[in-house]
Amino acid sequence: MTTVRRRAGVVLGLVGVAAWGELVHWRASRALAQERLPARSEAVVVLGYRNKNAVRANALNRWRVRAALRSLDPSLDRSVLVCSGGSRHATVPEAVLLARYATAERGFTGTVRLDERSRSTWQNIENVIPLVEDVDQIKIVSNPLHALKGRLYLHRLRPDLGERLVRAADYRPGEALPLTPFFAVYGLRDLVRLRRNRAAALRAR
Repeated sequence: MTTVRRRAGVVLGLVGVAAWGELVHWRASRALAQERLPARSEAVVVLGYRNKNAVRANALNRWRVRAALRSLDPSLDRSVLVCSGGSRHATVPEAVLLARYATAERGFTGTVRLDERSRSTWQNIENVIPLVEDVDQIKIVSNPLHALKGRLYLHRLRPDLGERLVRAADYRPGEALPLTPFFAVYGLRDLVRLRRNRAAALRAR
């Protein structure tokens, strides 16, 4: 009976951890983003991840592109896909690989804009600002916690554009299991460090 209880406890623990990870991602996907805006145009910004392969986007980048494409609103007059990422680990910028996957493999035929210089999330957001200023709403797509970080940066850099942020479709229940808890821990640590650095900078003024 003890063995059965232990196994049941392990199963319940795993289920609890998975549920926690899902909740963290669900909340992050909605933070600092409006549900809808009275918009006629939009930019969907997909943030690249380290891509050592210079030929094809890696698995995580391919997932981000798919999430970006399903975030496009077909009811709008104009949607722009913005791919952001430099070439830290490869000769071909991540943005180019993202765009290539979206067009050549996923069949996207709309407008694509590229930021090929960014090597950090801050630079991602900073460099896409000129590419999204002409639209009514903006969606930032990545892992939900990383996308939230991007929205935080946009609010800091351009509060007026931050008001145009709308929720993307980068969270679907159970889609990233069993990696969701890992991404939740990593993403939360990153956000906590970001807030601490921000607080320290404000105190130093």
